[in-house]
Amino acid sequence: MSAAQEPRFTRFSLGRVLDDLGMTLLEIAHGHIDQSENVGGVGIYDPVDEPIYPEHAIVLGVGVHGPEQLVAMLETLGPEAPAAVVVRSPIELTDEVRRVADEHGIVLLGLARGATWTQLAALLRSLLAEDDIGEARVDSLGGIPSGDLFAVANAISSLLSAPVTIEDRSSRVLAFSEGQQHIDSGRAETIVGRRVPARYTQVLTERGVFRDLYRSEDPVVVSSIEFEDERSTQRVAIGVRAGDEVLGSIWAAMDGPLTQERTTTLRDAAKLVALHLLRVRAGADVQRRLRAELLSTALEGGAGASDALSRLNLMGQPVCVVAAVLTDTPDATAEVEEQTAMADRERLADAFAVHLSALRPGSAVALLGDTVFGILPAPNDPVGDRAVQTMEDFLDRVGGRTSASIAVGPPAHDLAGLARSRATVRRVLRALQEPTPASRADLGRAEPRVARLADVHALVLTLELRDLMVVRGDEITGPISTLIEHDRKHRGHLVETLRAWFDYFGDVGQAATALYVHPNTFRYRLRRATEIAGINLGDADERFAAMLQLRLIGQ
Repeated sequence: MSAAQEPRFTRFSLGRVLDDLGMTLLEIAHGHIDQSENVGGVGIYDPVDEPIYPEHAIVLGVGVHGPEQLVAMLETLGPEAPAAVVVRSPIELTDEVRRVADEHGIVLLGLARGATWTQLAALLRSLLAEDDIGEARVDSLGGIPSGDLFAVANAISSLLSAPVTIEDRSSRVLAFSEGQQHIDSGRAETIVGRRVPARYTQVLTERGVFRDLYRSEDPVVVSSIEFEDERSTQRVAIGVRAGDEVLGSIWAAMDGPLTQERTTTLRDAAKLVALHLLRVRAGADVQRRLRAELLSTALEGGAGASDALSRLNLMGQPVCVVAAVLTDTPDATAEVEEQTAMADRERLADAFAVHLSALRPGSAVALLGDTVFGILPAPNDPVGDRAVQTMEDFLDRVGGRTSASIAVGPPAHDLAGLARSRATVRRVLRALQEPTPASRADLGRAEPRVARLADVHALVLTLELRDLMVVRGDEITGPISTLIEHDRKHRGHLVETLRAWFDYFGDVGQAATALYVHPNTFRYRLRRATEIAGINLGDADERFAAMLQLRLIGQ
């Protein structure tokens, strides 16, 4: 399709396009992304001819190298006002290149090394055309419906005359061709379980197959693997990549030598599979982002909340808000740890969505920041007991694989109630995330994994009172302040002694055991604490004031 024949698109801004592609193929080299300006299509720069570009097009600078050629292209394209210009990375950004780009307001994007222009053009056109008005068609990549990996597997199988599987980097089977039943027991087990058996992946890892597969763009021959009672046939595999990112692999079960014809077929197939995998991921990202936007709008309230709730098919029925956070995540002090934490959160959100789709049809789930939020239909659940049970069932199912805390809000019957339910789960979630002080860790009470406000109300109020003290600049005063100062000066243990006495309701034996001291020692310390602080433990008001202040200091 020539540039003049390109349809005019109006749905996507350049920022949205880059977000949906996941920055896999493209990187921003220079310029500011305008989130409000729509991309009109895709064009290819030709220094000889003068093509007609779509309005606000993404122009592909195929074959443009060096700052001189780049400046010439930017000067030529300036009057066309393109949304962005793409050239092969790395880009040599000289002062002249920056000046001309800024003068015409052109964003410079770099195409990752190893990615092809055909890949990029097909993916961009497919992405931009997905909402084209009045065009009821299914996008195709290489003549196959976009994202139909099973059709791709069958096409590759026909070309190779061998059964084929398409797998991700974790050896999960994404698609497979026909004719798998007559290969070997290992392939049959792989198809049934939709994952390569662990015993095979272990052997492949030991042989260095995955290392060779992901380092090279050439096919890798994998000789047969033998176990006590089974033997696999030969496999030929090739990595599927987009730029420097490895997306997965193609595995063909075929004997015989790896001929040049087979090698060429597998290389071409890998490029086609990469397009489909990127398209599937882009489509999933679009749907996930749309659902997150609708859920966020509904939870925040305001003018768009009613429409967002309607689009989620949750309007006009009682609902409740739930929120889940991981409780065992790495400290996000390094980029790798942050990426790992984000992947864990996304897996939590996906698992949560699958669970609720089965038990609470119509639920909406999305990851917002580092918290997974959900809106659940709540018929016949006036106090949230059924919602709590659903959440408990979810945590039981994920077991030791995922450690999470879940807050359940009160049922809501209108937008105002939805806002209250959202605010409540935030308060409850904070209480669930509050670490248990070491002084109370041995009380034998299990920390709740799922909670409503009623379950943690006292802790919620204590945390909010602590916040109020910080805002006002208040400090602990009276007897507790005196004990804290005494312990600081004399390295004493009077504060923890008084706290243990409160925690164990005056049971000296249990309190002494918790502090690993003799009961007589505990009694002596308690007597000293009351004398130094001047507190009367027989007075209910003084006891309450002391207990509250000990909770507020959180030691």
